[in-house]
Amino acid sequence: MTTALPASADALENGLTEIARLAGAAIMNIYKTDFDVRSKDDASPVTEADDAAEAIILPGLRALTPDVKIVSEESAAKGDVPDVDGDTDFFWLVDPLDGTKEFIKRNGEFTVNIALIAKGQPVLGVVYAPALDKLYYGDPSGAKLIEGDITPEIQKIAVRDMPEDGVVVVGSRSHGDPEAMKSFLGGLKVKELRPAGSSLKLCLLATGEADLYPRLGPTMEWDIGAGHAVLKAAGGVVENMDGSQFQYGKADFRNPFFIARSPSVPVTYRT
Repeated sequence: MTTALPASADALENGLTEIARLAGAAIMNIYKTDFDVRSKDDASPVTEADDAAEAIILPGLRALTPDVKIVSEESAAKGDVPDVDGDTDFFWLVDPLDGTKEFIKRNGEFTVNIALIAKGQPVLGVVYAPALDKLYYGDPSGAKLIEGDITPEIQKIAVRDMPEDGVVVVGSRSHGDPEAMKSFLGGLKVKELRPAGSSLKLCLLATGEADLYPRLGPTMEWDIGAGHAVLKAAGGVVENMDGSQFQYGKADFRNPFFIARSPSVPVTYRT
């Protein structure tokens, strides 16, 4: 699908990178403190860092693309959700702090996620892990990993072919069903089961450090949109369990179970 972007590719990359880094800096300022944790209506945890990051991201996106709607996790939790037509609309999909449980555990595996969705598909996205100082970016020209800020190291990234000695499978560090995972993998030759937090699981596939991520539990669109954009730009795929195309802009923004993988990894689809 070729879709005209709402701004130039360079403007979007520069703008998103700056917004993500500013949000990440705000998160890290709170990460160093004795922050409070509260529960949302769905019992999921939230901290002042989630709110601080969103307070930076939303104005930044409005300045960058004034006419593009924004769907953001913390605003959505408060009932502020724009009407989005997943079949036609451009919209931003934002998780200001993905991996709040990892943030609370202070293990560094949390990210800022910002994706641009067009006609139900991710067209570009940034995933920034401020504690690790790693920024992943993907757009129609490809995917890259930027490490460091002052003197950044930039490398192109891409999924790898399936290794002969078995696949590396990633799963959630704080969620998941080991028995369901075992059943899904079946006879696939697995070298390693690797836990990871937040959308870093998708980025591990994009960098060729892992090969398969079956998500056999609940997620929301903002949890994976940016990681999906990076993985797609790196040559990977995210698909429904029956092999059909994964779509964004669903009425409640809830995701079905899905499979993220390098295209060279065979899977058995389920109806």
